Amino acid sequence: MALHRLSSVTIGVPDPTTTRDYYTEFGLAPADDGWLATRDAGDQLRLVTAPSRRLVEIVIGADDSDDIAAAAIRLRGLGLPVDLTSGSVTAREPVAGFRAVIRVDDRLAQSVQPATAYNGPGRIERSNLRAPGVLREDPVRPRKLGHVVIGTIDFDATRRFFTDGLGFKLSDEIKGHGAFLRCSTDHHNVLVLKAPVNFLHHTSWQVDDIDDVGRGATAMLEGNPERHVWGLGRHHAGSNFFWYLKDPAGNFSEYYSDMDCIVDDQLWTPQAFEGAKGLFNWGPPPPPSFLHPEDLAGLMTGAHHAD
Repeated sequence: MALHRLSSVTIGVPDPTTTRDYYTEFGLAPADDGWLATRDAGDQLRLVTAPSRRLVEIVIGADDSDDIAAAAIRLRGLGLPVDLTSGSVTAREPVAGFRAVIRVDDRLAQSVQPATAYNGPGRIERSNLRAPGVLREDPVRPRKLGHVVIGTIDFDATRRFFTDGLGFKLSDEIKGHGAFLRCSTDHHNVLVLKAPVNFLHHTSWQVDDIDDVGRGATAMLEGNPERHVWGLGRHHAGSNFFWYLKDPAGNFSEYYSDMDCIVDDQLWTPQAFEGAKGLFNWGPPPPPSFLHPEDLAGLMTGAHHAD
């Protein structure tokens, strides 16, 4: 695959300072230049001022200038203007208007972490010791940005932008409602959803295991129960454990672990899920505010005013 990673996102919010404080508490490391970094992938989140919350830019890593040139040809084939340099190509998504940048970037090489030892029937992997998940005291720090979920008023056009333009591949579908798309070996790096307004639904951040999903969310909720959105649970598409929280601007942020990885495209067959399987395998049912965030009406009004 010429594309190989989701490098970063830029999100517009009304109050970057308060939102930055949230993501610092979430476990990202703030820098003086305004970026927030993950443990393994460096600077991956930038917050800028905007009248309402929205996705401003998504950056995707590619191997070389030939990959950049090929993406430029695909995007022009969709009738889109591009800004092409030797190291990057930039195009504006035609529905929601966010920038998409493909740039030459190093592949992310995460160091191998020892598998968490779990005891099971007839299987003792951890003897005479308490589970590491109950002994950890260090704050949870996400390893990398995993994926972004985007609501769009023109599902087909936005999906086509990512697949036929940028070069993403289809992993699975929510029948009639969404497409899980990848630019790496992760099951998905973007989920495109049908929506009544263009908006950013959530960003998702990888942690080590289910214990860190729970530890991270528990720490974020202590003293701030209003941040809770949905979890703990396990998705069916992608298989990852999840817990969703809400930042001060209204964007959802997800801790996740154990995502499906597609190393050989020939060995994976995309499926179209319906009903609950499109959302989760087990856990509490999603609240209405997850499916239709509470500020959508305001975002729709703002979009109409902007028009």
